[in-house]
Amino acid sequence: MRFNLEEAISVLERTPKVLEVWLRGLPPGWTTQNEGGQTWSPYDVVGHLIHGETSDWIPRIQRILQHGESVPFDKFDREAQFRESKGKTLEQLLGEFAELRAKNLEDLRSLKLDLAAKGKHQALGTVTMENLLATWVAHDLTHVSQISRVMAHQYRDAVGPWVEFLGVLKSGHVSG
Repeated sequence: MRFNLEEAISVLERTPKVLEVWLRGLPPGWTTQNEGGQTWSPYDVVGHLIHGETSDWIPRIQRILQHGESVPFDKFDREAQFRESKGKTLEQLLGEFAELRAKNLEDLRSLKLDLAAKGKHQALGTVTMENLLATWVAHDLTHVSQISRVMAHQYRDAVGPWVEFLGVLKSGHVSG
């Protein structure tokens, strides 16, 4: 599939709605548990998505528009949510994410973008505006998938022998 900005926006604008319907009001066992070790809970993922809205996507788009490749992107803190979400409820995070995403998509729609414009990522090197925007969509979908996997993991033992037919329970742990 070739990248299309309007189609990308149609996915990006749905992510907060999907998470709202899916997670709001669930018992904490579904939203605060992870897969063990340093993996993330659905609560952690929503906090991570919020940090991306404030520190990643629009700031990087603006960096490309203003500086091209001459000024690299700021480093993204993949674990900032552990500090920034402290003391907030999941309901507060879901509301904050929805507000930030709506504002960012409004800003995105107002920009005149050249999808071939280039920026500089400190680890990946040269990237295009199209790469960045496509990554924003894929990032959302990665974390929606992650939430699904983490939630399914909570019943890993309870499903008994059916585990062999449930691919979501065979996935490795992925954070960030």
